[in-house]
Amino acid sequence: MKVLIVGAGPAGIFTALELLEKKSGAEITIVEQGRAIDKRACPKSKTGKCMNCKPYCHITTGFSGAGAFSDGKLSLSEDVGGDLPELVGYDTVKSMIEYTDKIYLSFGADTHVEGLNNDEAVKEIRRNAIKAGLKLVDCPIRHLGTENAHKLYYDIQKHLIASGVEILFDTTCCDLLFNGDVCVGGVFKPSKGGEQFTINADKVVVATGRKGADWLDDQCRKHNIDHEAGVVDIGVRVEVRNEIMEKVNNVLYESKLIGYPLPFSNKVRTFCQNPGGFVAQENYDNNLAVVNGHSYKNLKSDNTNLAILCSHQFTHPFNKPIEYAQKVGELTNMLGDGHILVQRFGDIINGKRTWQKELQRSNLVPTLPDAVAGDITSAMPYRTMVSIIEFIKAMDIVVPGFAGDETLLYSPEIKFYSNRVKIGTNFETSKHNLYCLGDSSGWTRGLMMSSVMGVMMARNLFENK
Repeated sequence: MKVLIVGAGPAGIFTALELLEKKSGAEITIVEQGRAIDKRACPKSKTGKCMNCKPYCHITTGFSGAGAFSDGKLSLSEDVGGDLPELVGYDTVKSMIEYTDKIYLSFGADTHVEGLNNDEAVKEIRRNAIKAGLKLVDCPIRHLGTENAHKLYYDIQKHLIASGVEILFDTTCCDLLFNGDVCVGGVFKPSKGGEQFTINADKVVVATGRKGADWLDDQCRKHNIDHEAGVVDIGVRVEVRNEIMEKVNNVLYESKLIGYPLPFSNKVRTFCQNPGGFVAQENYDNNLAVVNGHSYKNLKSDNTNLAILCSHQFTHPFNKPIEYAQKVGELTNMLGDGHILVQRFGDIINGKRTWQKELQRSNLVPTLPDAVAGDITSAMPYRTMVSIIEFIKAMDIVVPGFAGDETLLYSPEIKFYSNRVKIGTNFETSKHNLYCLGDSSGWTRGLMMSSVMGVMMARNLFENK
């Protein structure tokens, strides 16, 4: 059995790992648009500003995907990380998280789990969340840390190669190949130029991550792969002083809060909280700059950052939510002259833009120094902006000071996983021998759920070879 895996993020990596563990005898080829993890490096650490690297951003592209280059958090709850439990069952996902977590531990993940054994303190936070009309989701976190995640995935990369897995780096998938309704391989091209070539396979697994969601949407339309428009998340990255978030950081490490603020009742949630972390920029295709956050195990800042995301579910006749989100991002980038915009919450409430001199005299020093002070409300859709403002006000009841005048909002933060591919419980699409995993499928969000999906994919292939 020849297995072709498109994308070397967690879903693709763990598909290969589990096929090896099962001694499947499969001939495995992984094709990755970016570089090997030991060759991935963002020049911003030396230049002090984003260099808009071509042909791709090293933060979003390469072995281990974008997740390991943010903060490397493993969410150990079946209630966090997308909708996979709805597809295969909560008990199944719970047991698979336990199994997959052991794989991470075997490659050197930190044995400490955040968010455990603080029952009374958690109860107090939950009480305040209820007062604010928010739901607190319990989720133990295993924090790898950006630097440790690099080492862990580097060890996995070496293990795969030493075990006979062929990994083609710097190679872009141009198209999928079909014989009728059967997927038989793909067409590829070196990312930095060169002749196209074809790889044939018995089974094709697409795991292109959030970065590849737009590409997969195009493939679905081109080849009539059953899919539907899913949810698109548009929001901001919020940054406050550690003193503001100290209690929540110590008790939970990451506070996962969900609300449906009036007047629109869109789902708004916190995501990817980084105590002592750093706000970061990621570049996507078409020169789109979006904001993210990451945290190290040892290097710490004076601030905590987290995303606040507003979910949008579009209905007929509109079915291009990814393009909608891109337009929002492009407009925000335009106002920032190609940079991330940052604005103080107090200025938003007072209806004014933020000026650079105001940031310089603030108690809160931005950890993204090349962000441009401005007015994100001039680009953010009204429905989204109002929902975020009301959510921040509710958060202030849970975390006093969160809605302070100096609180920083960076924009745009966009999660490109809105295209949902229709798949069965074995992850096969409407086309035979074509499978879709991870964030690009629209079914998962985050490292752990993508990894779990990869393990389950390998077992499905092994049991039905």
